[in-house]
Amino acid sequence: MSKPKFQAPDTYVIIFFVVLAAALLTFIVPIGSFETEEVTVEELDDTRTVIDPESFSYVTDDDGEKVREGISLFEPFGGVGFLNYMFEGMVAGDKWGAAVGVVAFILVIGGSFGIILKTGAVNAGILSMIEKTKGREVLLIPVLFFMFSLGGAIFGMSEEAMAFAMIVIPIVIAMGYDSIVGICITYVATQIGFATSWMNPFGVAIAQGVADVPVYSGAGFRMVLWTIFTAVGIAYTYSYARKIKEDPAKSIAYESDRIHHSDSIKEGQSQEKISEGFSLGHALVLTTIGLGIVWIIWGVVNHAYYIPEIATQFFTMGIISGIIGVIFKLNDMTINDIAGSFKDGAKDLVGAALVVGMAQGIILVLGGTDPENGTVLNTVLNWVGGAIGSFPAAISAWFMYLFQSIFNFFVVSGSGQAALVMPLMAPLADLAGVARQVAVLAYQMGDGFTNMIVPTSASLMGVLGVAGLDWSKWLKFIFKFQIILFVMASLAIITAVMIGLQ
Repeated sequence: MSKPKFQAPDTYVIIFFVVLAAALLTFIVPIGSFETEEVTVEELDDTRTVIDPESFSYVTDDDGEKVREGISLFEPFGGVGFLNYMFEGMVAGDKWGAAVGVVAFILVIGGSFGIILKTGAVNAGILSMIEKTKGREVLLIPVLFFMFSLGGAIFGMSEEAMAFAMIVIPIVIAMGYDSIVGICITYVATQIGFATSWMNPFGVAIAQGVADVPVYSGAGFRMVLWTIFTAVGIAYTYSYARKIKEDPAKSIAYESDRIHHSDSIKEGQSQEKISEGFSLGHALVLTTIGLGIVWIIWGVVNHAYYIPEIATQFFTMGIISGIIGVIFKLNDMTINDIAGSFKDGAKDLVGAALVVGMAQGIILVLGGTDPENGTVLNTVLNWVGGAIGSFPAAISAWFMYLFQSIFNFFVVSGSGQAALVMPLMAPLADLAGVARQVAVLAYQMGDGFTNMIVPTSASLMGVLGVAGLDWSKWLKFIFKFQIILFVMASLAIITAVMIGLQ
């Protein structure tokens, strides 16, 4: 009798047990709070509420004993109990962030691309492109990876990768690769750019402003890091893609790609079919997508468009594409098909949207991220901050990077993490003899690189939802690359200390 094959736990199962661990932690760790103050980054004309690192205090009861709240099993009237984590996580936040805003964003994006894909324009365009780039399609990997990494570096591209993945993943599958290659050249590339950025206004600029470091300083060193890390990311993705091209069955995503992308175009179709399949209507839909992407980039760069605006822009692209589909009878589309394909597209991403809410539930169980409320997270932040300052400079800087990497599991927002952590890390860096610029770099890389792996990242789970890939399978692929990035980032931090980066 053969041994039963090990089956990786579903993402929902993993998150459930993380929530359980967080709940147990509330019975062990006393809660604490910080006072806050307003810090204005004049170069960005942006004001942030940050913690006062000297103001930490434990919450005590009437007898002066430290309070360990211990979360209840169930809490009525909108409270947070262990069994409330799903619903409360889903409705947490606002339209500008996790969870409810990101959930809505994922569903609108999914529905909009449901309409676009219904027109058949993407598939027809893929066929035409494959035929025209025969023998040169491998160039797509480094070119797109470079562009998405640049987007992450310049304007902090992250959530936008979800929408782009819907276009890129079918393309790379049709070229004989898999959805993992599509995830790498879209989402992974953006996070490498984010982690090594020299000018991202939502990450490095905010962190530098909060740490009282000249905004956009240290750009030269970061540009070198961006070049090196982007090159390594391209090489890693290219090597993996070649292996999958030679033997598609080696792909971790082989089965899920067959299930979720069975309608993707395969190579080997005839020239006649290509010429017959690509029409003026298809060209107009693809033009709509292209102009929509230009509109999004313009809005993000010039007006700081974020989740509400970007969702609306993609919704507009979907509606216009649907109208074109009806007028030109693409796939025999009707008005009702626009509505039906929107529902089908949104339905495909419901699983990813639920994961976003569940992951947010972890944070709520730990008390949330408000520094002025007594929470377990505040206590842990204070404990770690106190320990880091007692090491030599290079080791302290490395521990800052390690801590930021772990803390990113709980606070994925780049600017939110900067406001919480940098006011504490900046004075600790002074005590440890570490330049504040290096402390910012530790935050930046700890935040960016782990966004590729933590299931609490709404952007990551959205992209995995687009690919139809379970997080546990993604973890199996990305873990080795994470180790490579961790070692490289550690060397970068130590190098920054040794050369006296300011």
